[in-house]
Amino acid sequence: MNPNIPQTDRKRIVIVGAGFGGLKLARYLSRRKEFQVVLLNRQNYHEFQPLYYQVATAGLEANSILFPLRAVFGDCKNVHIRVTNVTSVRPADKTVDTELGPVTYDYLVMATGADTNFFNQQNIIEKALPMKSVAEAIALRNRMLQNFEDALSVETLDEREGLMDVVVVGGGPTGVELCGTLAEMRKTVLPSDYPELDFKMMDIFLIESGGELLGPMSVQSQQHSLDYLQKLGVNVRLNTRVKDFDGRVVTMNDGTTLRTNNLIWAAGVKANPLAGLPPEVLGRGGRILVNRYNQVQGFTDIFAIGDVALMAEDKWPNGHPQIAQPAIQQGRHLAKNMIRWAKNEPPVEFTYRDLGTMATIGRGLAVVDLPFLKFQGFFAWITWLFVHLMSIVGVKNRLAIFLNWMFNYLTYNNSLRLIIRQKMPKGNMAAMQEKLSDQLEVSKT
Repeated sequence: MNPNIPQTDRKRIVIVGAGFGGLKLARYLSRRKEFQVVLLNRQNYHEFQPLYYQVATAGLEANSILFPLRAVFGDCKNVHIRVTNVTSVRPADKTVDTELGPVTYDYLVMATGADTNFFNQQNIIEKALPMKSVAEAIALRNRMLQNFEDALSVETLDEREGLMDVVVVGGGPTGVELCGTLAEMRKTVLPSDYPELDFKMMDIFLIESGGELLGPMSVQSQQHSLDYLQKLGVNVRLNTRVKDFDGRVVTMNDGTTLRTNNLIWAAGVKANPLAGLPPEVLGRGGRILVNRYNQVQGFTDIFAIGDVALMAEDKWPNGHPQIAQPAIQQGRHLAKNMIRWAKNEPPVEFTYRDLGTMATIGRGLAVVDLPFLKFQGFFAWITWLFVHLMSIVGVKNRLAIFLNWMFNYLTYNNSLRLIIRQKMPKGNMAAMQEKLSDQLEVSKT
């Protein structure tokens, strides 16, 4: 295999990752004649991560929050997209190694984002349900819907309780939004789909190790989000940490337990730096230490932006929050600095502009913190809808999401509650069935 990227006299900028930051940088540079842009990504699409939970709860189709990269850069001859895994970087050779082969660079930008942080808890790594990609969101949707199908046929109350109850770990936006949506489904949609099940016995727990939900938001928003969830019937446990999970029982640090087969992990993230960097450039959470120009510490030709970068400012001594806006702003700012360097002009330091934070809790319920205003309730929910809708890449995607949201709001229903799995070869299927049979026998004993 060979990446087959043509050699030109243009400066080659290799961007690893097509998340918010990488995509913004590539789009800004895509029509600049002085650069050759090489975009390396594991998938051939961009993912809108804030709406993973809506895919997981059957509120949106997966393709509504995905956008093909080649549709973005289809007529840009100086942009070369390669779908591959980047395995390491060799700074001395100005080369990144990929599964397609080596790719040389003049400038390297790491926009590799972050992944789920299980805090080295092996049982949880193996048995919990993460939600940091659209594939994981679809797997979670399949799991939850299959659980309700299975709950119709189990013989004991304990088995039914294990299938129906849900424990979500992490009181950030993902955990709060997921619990709110599940609580709405329990009240409106699921009893209609499964009239033979008593959804009064379905418990939803939200476990947060800190003393409040939505840690980075205002006290006002934290309290409203807690009140909203409790009114929806979500059992919120603050100052509680999950210690273990064996696939059937969740154990907390205070010794209490919860019976469930479903532990959804939304408790933290860790950066995804490339292998090959010197260890001294890695900071807290695996984030890469960068200066105010996004240059990696000790390098002038390697950059990091977004969740993977750790940039200190006076207002942000521990780095910027790992959300979309810092990545977008850094991608845009770095593009402008790249142009300045090409013109032999001095670069400008990056300063993060905090545009605010928001989270939706349920139908008509949200909290919004803007720099100049904080508000909650229905108007906050409308604001959340508008901001997220305008952030989606592609007019077709925006229209599809808008129609889905409006239909769901008016009817309390949608047609996306489908269990869709990839068909397995017969040999693999037989092995899987044998394994599940063995697990069932073990659980019965």
